[in-house]
Amino acid sequence: MALQLKQSLSLSQQLIMTPQLQQAIKLLQLSRLELLETITQEMETNPLLDEQSPGDTDGDNIEIVEDAIASPVEQPAKEVTIDENATNDTVDWESYISEYNTGWADTPYQGKEAPAFENMNQEKTSLNSHLMWQLSMSHLDDKHKDIGIQIIGNIDEDGYLQISIEELCEETGCAEEEVLSALSAIQNFDPIGVCARDTRECLLIQARFQNLTGTIVEKIIMDHMDNLENKRYDKIARALSIGMPEVFKAVEIITNLEPKPGRLYSEEDTIYISPDIYVFKVGDDYEIVLNEDGLPKLKINSYYKEILNNDNGSSPGNDKTKEYILDKMKSAAWLIKSIHQRQRTIYKVTESIVQFQRKFFDHGVTHLKPLVLRDVAEHIQMHESTISRVTTNKYVHTPQGVFELKYFFNSAINSMEGDSIASESVKEHIRNIIKSENKSNPYSDQEVADMLKDHNIDVARRTVAKYRETLGILPSRKRRELF
Repeated sequence: MALQLKQSLSLSQQLIMTPQLQQAIKLLQLSRLELLETITQEMETNPLLDEQSPGDTDGDNIEIVEDAIASPVEQPAKEVTIDENATNDTVDWESYISEYNTGWADTPYQGKEAPAFENMNQEKTSLNSHLMWQLSMSHLDDKHKDIGIQIIGNIDEDGYLQISIEELCEETGCAEEEVLSALSAIQNFDPIGVCARDTRECLLIQARFQNLTGTIVEKIIMDHMDNLENKRYDKIARALSIGMPEVFKAVEIITNLEPKPGRLYSEEDTIYISPDIYVFKVGDDYEIVLNEDGLPKLKINSYYKEILNNDNGSSPGNDKTKEYILDKMKSAAWLIKSIHQRQRTIYKVTESIVQFQRKFFDHGVTHLKPLVLRDVAEHIQMHESTISRVTTNKYVHTPQGVFELKYFFNSAINSMEGDSIASESVKEHIRNIIKSENKSNPYSDQEVADMLKDHNIDVARRTVAKYRETLGILPSRKRRELF
C-alpha cells in the first residue's frame, strides 16, 4: 500500500474566548468588593479611565467612545474657552481672612473638627500578644520565660496547647519538671484555662481557680465528661451517690465555664455584607434597585480624546502614542460596557427570581418554592452557567432579610398532596418546631417527622436528622434541659 500526501478543505465551528469575553465573564462572577477592587486597579493602570462626577453625562454614552476609537481624527475637538469676565472679585476676602484670623493666636485648634469615632482604627489585642505581655510582667526566671515563649508560640486560636510535653522538652532542652512548672504558671494567666491540652484540663483549671477543688464539680469534670456531654445526669447521680438537685447545681456551674478561653481574643474581623441589589415592596408590587453606592461611575478621560483628535502625525513618536492611547481607550470602553452588562444581568436575574418566589417575599421562608438554574435561564433566555455566575457571592436585600441569590435555588420535596416544596422551606419548619418545643422534653427526629405531616410535608426520620444537622441543631438528648 503506497503512502501519499493529500490536501483537503473542511469547515468547522469553534468557540474562541476573546480577551474581552474573558473579562466580561470574570466581572460577572466577582462579588461587590472584588468588583470595586478590580475597578480601582484598572483606574490605576489605565490613564484613560476617569471617575464620573455627579451630573456629568460624558461617560454615559459608550457609543460615542466607540466612534472616537473608530475614527478619532474625524471627531471635532471641543474648543476650550476662558471667560475673561470671570475675575476673583466675587470672592469675599474679608470673610476668608476673618475666618482664619479669629482666635488663631490664642487657640490654635479652635474650629478644627475631630475625626469621627467610627473612623478611628483600633488595634485588636491578640491572644499571643496578651500572653506575652503577662509573661514579661511575671516573676518567672529567664529559663522559665524561655520555656513560656515556646509554649505560647504553640497554642491555637481557641487557646489550647498543640504540642506535647516531650516535644517541648526537646525544643527547649529543659527537664520535664521545669516545662510543667512553666506550663502551670501560664495556665493561670488571663484568660484562665489557656494553654490546656484538652477540654477536661481547661475546665479543671477554671474550677480550681474558683476554689472548687474536691467538690462535685471537680469530680464530674474528671470522671464523667462523657455523661455530662450527653446529659446523662441520672448516671452521674448514681455513680457519685448524690441526688439530682446536687447534680443540676454542679452542672450549672460547669456550663458557665469557658471551654474555649482563646475566643475572647479572636483575630477574626466581622465581615459586613453589602447587598448588590435591593428589593422593596411598594404597594402590592416589588421594586428592584441596584446598589450603586460606593461603585465609581467610569468615563473616558476627555483629555486623551482631544489628543487623538488634534493628532496631525507630524512626528514619528505620534504613531506609537496614538496606538497606545487607542489600545487603552478600547480597554476602557470594554470595561465600562462589561460593568453595565453585569449590572443589567444581575437586575434581570433578580427580577426573574422575584416572579418565581413571590410567595417568599410576601410570607417568608416557609413559602419558598423549588427552583433550579434552568428555570431562570429559560425565563430570561440566558445560559445556566451565566445564571450560576451571577448568583454566586451576590446578595439581595429583601423584606425578609438579606440573602445570597443562590439561596433561592433549592431542591424539591414532594408533599402529601403531590405538590413540590422547597428543601429550605422544610428546614425552616423543622427550626420552628424545635424552637417551640418543651426544653425538658425535646422532640425526637421521628416526632418532628410526624409533626411535619400537619404542614403537608411527608419526610422520613433520617431526612429530618440530616436537615437538623445541617441547621446545626443538636439531637434531642443533648437539647434536654432539666434545671
